[in-house]
Amino acid sequence: MPVADLPKTELHLHLEGAAPPEFMAGLAAEKGVDLSAVIEDGMYVYTDFPHFLQTYEAVSTVLQTPDDYRRLVEAVLRHSKSEGVIYTELFLAPTLTGTSLADWPAYLDAMEAGADAVPEVECRFISTAVRHLGADMARETAEATVAHLTPRLTGWGMGGNEALFSAAEFAPAFDIAREAGLGITTHAGEFGGPESVRESLDHLRPTRLGHGVRAIEDPALVDRIAAEGIVLEVNPGSNVMLGVYASLDDHPIDRLFRSGVPVTVSTDDPPYFHTSMRKEYADLARVFGWTRAEFDAINRVALNAAFCDAATRARLMTRFEEATV
Repeated sequence: MPVADLPKTELHLHLEGAAPPEFMAGLAAEKGVDLSAVIEDGMYVYTDFPHFLQTYEAVSTVLQTPDDYRRLVEAVLRHSKSEGVIYTELFLAPTLTGTSLADWPAYLDAMEAGADAVPEVECRFISTAVRHLGADMARETAEATVAHLTPRLTGWGMGGNEALFSAAEFAPAFDIAREAGLGITTHAGEFGGPESVRESLDHLRPTRLGHGVRAIEDPALVDRIAAEGIVLEVNPGSNVMLGVYASLDDHPIDRLFRSGVPVTVSTDDPPYFHTSMRKEYADLARVFGWTRAEFDAINRVALNAAFCDAATRARLMTRFEEATV
C-alpha cells in the first residue's frame, strides 16, 4: 500500500480553515456575497500571513447561521474521508459563531448534526479561545463551552497570535476546561519561539501542543517534551507556506521524531496552504524517506493522544491495524 493511501488520524484541523473553496463560493453565491477578491480559480488568495488572516476572516463572513455550519462540517468531513482519514479533531471557535456566546449552543448542535452525516470519519470537537481577544474572553469562552458539552466536544485549546499576552493570563480558562474533563492542547511554538512553548507547558499544562516545532531551537526543551510525552500536532505544509521554514527539507519534524518527541501530522488549514493529508504523507516520504514504519508510529501516537474515550480508541486502533496488515 502506498504511504499516501494509509488510513490517517488528524488532530489539528481548523473548521473554517478547512472549508473547501468551492463550498464557500457556493454559499457566498446563495447569500449574494462577493468573494471574488479572495477566491480566484477555485483557490483562496493571499500574499503573506497578515493577508492570509484577512482572507480567512473575509471568507468566514458567509458562515452566518447554524445550518451553514452544519453544511460546513459535513463538507469538511467528506473531504477528510476522501483523504483516508479515519479519525479527526476539529478546532471550533465559539467567538466566531453567531452574534454572541449566547448563540453557541445552537451552532454546536448544528455541527453535531453535520458530523452525524459522515459516520465513516470518527470526529471530535475542540473548543478554542482566540488568544488575541484576551484572557477575559478566553474565560468566558471556557465557561460557555463547559455549560453545553456534547458527546463530540471533548477538547479545549487556544489559537491566535502567540505574541500577545502571557500564557499565564489564560490559566483560569484552561483550569475551567480541565476541571470539566476536557483534553487540553494549545498553539505554541509556531511563530513564537521556544519560550512560547515553555510558558505554555508551565502555565497551561497541556498534553498536546499545536505546532510546537520551534522547540527544536532549544535542545533542553526538546528533551523535556520527549520526557513528559507532550504530543506535537505538527503541520509541515502549513509551516512552509507561512514561512516558518523555507522548505520541507528545513523542517524539524524528522529531527523531533528521531529525538523521541511524540509527533503527529495534520494539515491546519489545508485549502489555504495547498495541501492535504495525502500530500503531507507523500512529501514526508519523499523528503525524509519515511516508510510505513514511521507513519504507523505517528498514527499510533495520534490515536493514543486523541481526545476520545477508551472504547472509541480501541475500535479505531483495530480498524487501523486491520487496514495496515
